[in-house]
Amino acid sequence: MPIIDSQVHVYEANTPARPWHSVPNWPDQVNGDEMVAAMDAVGVDGAIFISAFSMYQYDASYAVEVQQAHPSRFALVKPVDPDDPAVADVIAEWKRTPGTVGIRIMMAPEVGRDPSHPGLGVILREAVRHDFPVNMLCWGNIDAGISLVDRFPDTRFIIDHLALVQPRTPPAPEEPWAELPKVLDLAKRPNAVIKVSGACTLSKEPYPFPDIWDPLARVFDAWGLDRCLWGTDWTRAFAVVNYEQAVEPFRLTDRLSDSERATLMGGACAKAYGWAPTA
Repeated sequence: MPIIDSQVHVYEANTPARPWHSVPNWPDQVNGDEMVAAMDAVGVDGAIFISAFSMYQYDASYAVEVQQAHPSRFALVKPVDPDDPAVADVIAEWKRTPGTVGIRIMMAPEVGRDPSHPGLGVILREAVRHDFPVNMLCWGNIDAGISLVDRFPDTRFIIDHLALVQPRTPPAPEEPWAELPKVLDLAKRPNAVIKVSGACTLSKEPYPFPDIWDPLARVFDAWGLDRCLWGTDWTRAFAVVNYEQAVEPFRLTDRLSDSERATLMGGACAKAYGWAPTA
């Protein structure tokens, strides 16, 4: 089974030709070639490339360029805008774009979007029409995420980043797993799977982050490994862990059997997105 990273963000330098919407604490650039080199160095075969909302908002043109240059290594997900009256047409056009496998909605508290927003309903129904899973960032706002999962049972949801707030800079939050009970409750919904992405940023211990495994075991038990998608969230996690440090704890741990590792680090992702890298 190939190793698939369920979430990476690739971007070019901030220039007038393609300016960033905001300037996060990420490297000056991690372009497609650099991301492929980082993956090759640690044996990651492919990745789900999530167009970076912080930098590009709803414009996924750079992601499309990178996927065209590396079609065997990346599949694409883009954020879509509930406030856009033409969002249904945007999703239809995205479906026609080579290499696309999903869309994303942003439900984090700072976005300030009510789950009853009518544009979300349009997006979630169009996702069913076009057979797209919907990635949902709802950390810090799990109740809103649960309400959408429950209201739209025919929509396939992929929950980002364990639905837990993760730091962009060290240290980890004082109680990084405080909302784990809600995450475990969310597992009862059959139309959702969860990304075990950015988990290393929740550790309060140094590499290889041994304290993540007991809470992750509870996630695996509740969700089932076939509904858990490993990922790094590189480059958002840049200031906390480097790419190798986000990969190797999962490749080397004795807390997973070989078959469990194959499911968590590739099989579940391939199933959720209907995509796998090619040689």
